[in-house]
Amino acid sequence: MSRTFPSTVDVAVVGSGPCGAAYARILSEKRPDLRLSTFEAGPLLADPPGVHVKNIEDPAARERAQRRSEGPGGSPRGRPGTFLLENDALPAAAMSSNVGGMGAHWTAACPRPGDSERIGFLPGLDELLDEAERLLGVSAHAFDDAPFAAEVRKRLAAEFDSGRAEDRRVRPMPLAVRCEPDGSLIWSGADVVFGEATRRNERHTLFPEALVTRVLVEDGRATGVLVRDLRDGGEHEVRARRVVVAADALRTPQLLWASGVRPPALGRYLNDQPQVVFAVRLRDVGPAGTDPRGRSKIVRQSGVSWVPFTDTEPCHGQVMQLDASPVPLAPDDVPAPGSIVGLGWFCAKDVRPEDRVTFDDEARDGYGMPAMRIHYRLTARDEAALDAARAAVRRAAAALGTPLDDEPITLPPGASLHYQGTVRMGAADDGTSVCGPDSRVWGVEGLHVAGNGVIPTATACNPTLTSVALAVAGARAIAEEV
Repeated sequence: MSRTFPSTVDVAVVGSGPCGAAYARILSEKRPDLRLSTFEAGPLLADPPGVHVKNIEDPAARERAQRRSEGPGGSPRGRPGTFLLENDALPAAAMSSNVGGMGAHWTAACPRPGDSERIGFLPGLDELLDEAERLLGVSAHAFDDAPFAAEVRKRLAAEFDSGRAEDRRVRPMPLAVRCEPDGSLIWSGADVVFGEATRRNERHTLFPEALVTRVLVEDGRATGVLVRDLRDGGEHEVRARRVVVAADALRTPQLLWASGVRPPALGRYLNDQPQVVFAVRLRDVGPAGTDPRGRSKIVRQSGVSWVPFTDTEPCHGQVMQLDASPVPLAPDDVPAPGSIVGLGWFCAKDVRPEDRVTFDDEARDGYGMPAMRIHYRLTARDEAALDAARAAVRRAAAALGTPLDDEPITLPPGASLHYQGTVRMGAADDGTSVCGPDSRVWGVEGLHVAGNGVIPTATACNPTLTSVALAVAGARAIAEEV
């Protein structure tokens, strides 16, 4: 049966990932009088809407949810829950299409940016990050009692902490995860960001399988959206006083382009985070029996530690203890849970306007939108950063134990899934940014953008906490104005 779409709302949100959900949550809390609609091109995976797939207990149901997230028919599959954007410049670039966006599949790492990762012109950034932690349900203590976690951090601290500021020293990774009394883990997806305030809000409606194909703009102002119902093919015009495009760092600029909103910086300053991985086996540790929380088998990520970015060492280290080796061991060699450690070092990209996504009005993607073309390369500075990351990973490995392979592996461009910069924020409308400090698009009243694409700095840390913080600032601006 056909659905009924509203003819008019106060705020239309395009995209239901963590940042779109943050707009819905803040507006539901601050302005429950407003009529809100969230439009999502992908399907609803489970209840509550936006749930992380790790929380789906049945393996078959979890796999179905991942498959349903993998884009329109014929899309090439990336890692589970994603589909690849076929291109040569960023070959591992991938996206998800589902209620909750990539927030249904992410690792839930929420480190705070530091040093030059921070947005210097944005007032009150720390308070915004505090609020983002509240919305995401961030904790640094979910794995405090994981086997060998304290020993891992002790060894890493001895190697890396010298000369670092207190907040840039080795520590547990802040994670959007909750540990229940029985030891089970609840991972935050967009469902946690939506929260009860949004779910109870009778004036908010979520529309899955509803593709926004154009933002309506009249006389320099956003006036609504054109929506295609992917269930029956019908098109609907929804008028709105404010429009928020939170469709991810590739599809947000795509929608603006398709809508004729084409500021000079649109799609430019695209940056991924070059990534190096390695694995080691802890030395000089005894058997770890069962998980201290009483489970016979620990989770895949039994402990997550963090070596923060600094301007002196401009890489971000994510250290995950595993319950199995990523490389084959001898058949009778069964490592103690938590004694295999995966090392992932992310580099801050040399951010350039030449690295960009462009759009082809003559060709169409699987959704019928202008096809994307990626222009991207690593510079000499990027190659030097990767050399430094490889050296840092070897230092970490030497501090912890015995490497399980000969050399660190450099992953292909796009593998981080941390794409940023394509609708970047700026302090002034000088042609190098798409939006201002409140995420409002320059030159178009009533139009905001959200997501990792808004982040203007070269970061190495996981970007979701920062992008949700920027969404909080944008949502507050709408709440005060509408």
